[in-house]
Amino acid sequence: MLVCSFCGKSESPNRKIIPGAKANICSQCFKILKEDTEEIEAQIINGENMEGIMKPHEIKEKMDEYIVGQEEAKRILSVAVYNHYKRINAKSKVDIQKTNIMLIGPTGSGKTYIMQTLAKILNLPIVIVDATSFTEAGYVGDDVESILKKLYLKAGKNLELAEKGIVYIDEIDKIVAKEDSHRAVDVNGSGVQQALLKIIESSEVSFPLKDGTIYDKKEIVMNTKNILFVAGGAFVGLDEIIKKRMNKNKRSIGFGMDVGNEESNNNINSDQILQEDIINYGFIPEFIGRIPVIVRINKLSKEELKDILTKPKDALLKQYKELFKIDGIKMEFGNDAIEYIVNEAEKKNLGARGLKGIIEKQMYNLMFELPKYKKVKKFTVTEQILKGNKEEIQQFLNDIENKS
Repeated sequence: MLVCSFCGKSESPNRKIIPGAKANICSQCFKILKEDTEEIEAQIINGENMEGIMKPHEIKEKMDEYIVGQEEAKRILSVAVYNHYKRINAKSKVDIQKTNIMLIGPTGSGKTYIMQTLAKILNLPIVIVDATSFTEAGYVGDDVESILKKLYLKAGKNLELAEKGIVYIDEIDKIVAKEDSHRAVDVNGSGVQQALLKIIESSEVSFPLKDGTIYDKKEIVMNTKNILFVAGGAFVGLDEIIKKRMNKNKRSIGFGMDVGNEESNNNINSDQILQEDIINYGFIPEFIGRIPVIVRINKLSKEELKDILTKPKDALLKQYKELFKIDGIKMEFGNDAIEYIVNEAEKKNLGARGLKGIIEKQMYNLMFELPKYKKVKKFTVTEQILKGNKEEIQQFLNDIENKS
């Protein structure tokens, strides 16, 4: 009677012995061996496919070089991007579904900049589009299919690469369904959400592409299964919806305290934002159901605004210093100038987005005047200079020139 050389068991109705030249193996041991072999092969293939791809902590470290604060958002996006690579490169028996993401935060908090930074870091095509430019098919404006066309062109017309790309849809909160609309069709509301559903979920979407002649137009068919979608918006007023729900829940369990006036916008975190809040804001459930992960982007503090001005690789003040350095001039920013820029940004409630606008005009005035002064090789920008007019800047440079 034949016996399995691995488990030592003999043949039975549920166990067939497969004879070999040097050893025998039963059907059950063969099944286990086959599964182990497939797993080892998959690990080898996956290891080769993922070779050179940054791990989540490495992606975040790269983001830290450019982005100040927003730790939660950087961690979640790092993992999301890494998982995106795994989905499109790894060999797996399980169909791993993609996880689209929603970024919620005030204007100037860095939502778009975070995605622009990811575009620098990653070896994948990324497109950034504005949701307000889209309308339902048949109306004036961009069709949502144009998003995929932009991704296709960004990938150098490489369809396979485009189908692994990332799409960031900015100003997503501007396409909420408007309850007070008297139009038969809400062109910029739920209709656009319905249109976006088609590309966000796993489906094949076609769009026309002209190939350079007035006669030739071909249809490109793109599968969106492996395209990661990230949506972002300020969601002005969402905090009130969340507070209202939280107050209602507190009262329903016996607490009469109203927390609505005590919690500022900054105190609402990602864990407190529910999908039902986004639906109450004006999004259709089907749309939000396809963007399950919600990340809160916090309003930047004064210290973070200062760091944004000075610390990142491409910090704004470093850029200006480099521009002057090319002309052989060493320029520094005084602490009072930095304080002034930050205070003005806070006063105008523009966040990081407003920093450049506060000093751009004065920098241009300095750059216009400086070539006239051959002896000015070093100076410090102060609050007084930033607040001064053209005549005052000229007098400032005259003083330096005369002392040299």
